[in-house]
Amino acid sequence: MTLMESAPGKTARTTSGLPIPLAANRFTARELDGSRILCECLIAEGVEVIFGYPGGVLLPLYQVLGEYPELRHILVRHEQAGGHAADAYGRVTNKVGVCMGTSGPGATNLVTAIATAHMDSAPLVAITGQVGRPLIGKDAFQETDITGITLPITKHNWLVMDTKDLAETIKKAFYLAQTGRPGPVLVDIPKDVFQSKTYFAGYPTEVKLRGYSPTIFGHTRQIKQAANMINQAQRPVILHGHGVTTSGAYQELADLAEKADIPVISTLQGLSAFPTAHPLSLGMPGMHGGIHANHAINESDVLIAIGMRFDDRVTGNLKTFARNSKVIHIDIDPAEIGKNVPAAIPIVGDVKNVLQVLNKNIEEKKHTEWLEKIAGWKERDTKRRAAEMDRRGILPPQFIIQQMREVLGGNAVITVDVGQHQMWVAQHFEFEKANTFISSGGLGTMGFGLPAAMGARLAVKDKNIPVWTVTGDGGFQMNLQELATCVQDDIHVKIAIFNNGVLGMIRQWQSVFHDKRYHSTPITGPDFVKLAEAYGIKAWRVSEQSEVAQVIKEANEWPGPALVEFLIPEAEMVMPMVPPGGSNLDAIESAE
Repeated sequence: MTLMESAPGKTARTTSGLPIPLAANRFTARELDGSRILCECLIAEGVEVIFGYPGGVLLPLYQVLGEYPELRHILVRHEQAGGHAADAYGRVTNKVGVCMGTSGPGATNLVTAIATAHMDSAPLVAITGQVGRPLIGKDAFQETDITGITLPITKHNWLVMDTKDLAETIKKAFYLAQTGRPGPVLVDIPKDVFQSKTYFAGYPTEVKLRGYSPTIFGHTRQIKQAANMINQAQRPVILHGHGVTTSGAYQELADLAEKADIPVISTLQGLSAFPTAHPLSLGMPGMHGGIHANHAINESDVLIAIGMRFDDRVTGNLKTFARNSKVIHIDIDPAEIGKNVPAAIPIVGDVKNVLQVLNKNIEEKKHTEWLEKIAGWKERDTKRRAAEMDRRGILPPQFIIQQMREVLGGNAVITVDVGQHQMWVAQHFEFEKANTFISSGGLGTMGFGLPAAMGARLAVKDKNIPVWTVTGDGGFQMNLQELATCVQDDIHVKIAIFNNGVLGMIRQWQSVFHDKRYHSTPITGPDFVKLAEAYGIKAWRVSEQSEVAQVIKEANEWPGPALVEFLIPEAEMVMPMVPPGGSNLDAIESAE
């Protein structure tokens, strides 16, 4: 379907001559430039917030943005941060996040954020400016082939070479970003396409992409086969990932687990899709997961994998992973099924739709003996975790996470950076509400936490729901410039910095696997309290256990952005830990 030019007052038509279905227009058909057409399209898509940074080729767009108060523009201090903020905004709202950058370095600064969204299947549309059409391919000032650069890390991308194609392209971009397996899409727009005019009759309401037709409903026969296998299982386990969140299949997952009495294990990206405190929850598996969770997978006879991709940090050595299990793999992306772990019963489809049918064919059952066995493993792991916090005279990071959970309750939205603190949150923060944990999982992007919290804060309309980011002193320094964004745009995020003066996870690996050769891991930084105050942000420093709960409470209640620096020992480690390439059953249980 191609949006063609039409005379004023006439109906736009496709190349076949048929009328294009139009959205409820804000105006009668008229001549508009590309900048205004883009704004009209974004409003028609329901976009409310854009994270961007202006530049030369984007100035025609920024010139007219003020005419559209429906579009709130957040001026980030770095395009990468804008991409992360849009990513988190999209994850929290289950809509498409939008970010913008100018040509050349503005566009390339978005690459890491786009790759992060790609690895984590986050719905994102990145809009970049490009040099004018006559200059493309001439090595013009700030010219970069951003569509070529981002081809491997987007679901699709476009270079729009005609203003009359802009509306259709934006429609396709948003459709692609949020259908099937969500992901990032990039639209590159030359400066003169923003400036050129065409008759705009409205935003298309329908779109068809040849060759793109995601399978939404699973095959009925395969679903019934899966139900029969589950009904006959003696030691079943559910292992779910982020697909449950993107599908919104929270109730369906709980119904399956409770009806068939099946323990539930959540990947890092799956956390908060199933309540941590639920009696059937076993928490996280894999490299830093619970030993009881890894043992449950190993001894299961049926493994029900839901909306996850068997990442290497989950499986460990594939030769030893779930070797006694028959695998039922449910995922909307057929490329993921069988890619890493063979599936006895593959089911391609949207998780929510598949589980609704599956649950109708599941028998009510009890697996008392199996759950009692797992409880024995879990009790041992619980004692190990308790020992991590029973240390007088120092400030254990695990204790801080526990105190945050108690003070904030179950409604808080938590974003994390990447490193030890990320794993401590995953291990020790009990998530009650769905979709309240936002993390860079697949790419492991340091610098993600603060801008993600900005996006999450703007996405969460209820001001009584706190939004915190937990970050390390290393990751925080990668995008700390966004403190200025929080102040200028009045974004009330709360920041917890775990400061141990080192790149903690790197040091841990050096300690355990590289003969304690701590090269380039000590890292200095500013006085974070003074830095926050320089930006006009209230800040605290905590070094004693007795101060933790009160300071978290004060920061949480502060009417604006706030920062708390927690001074933790540099030698702290995340345990358990599976050696790289090792079996999940060979986890190192303690630093000693």
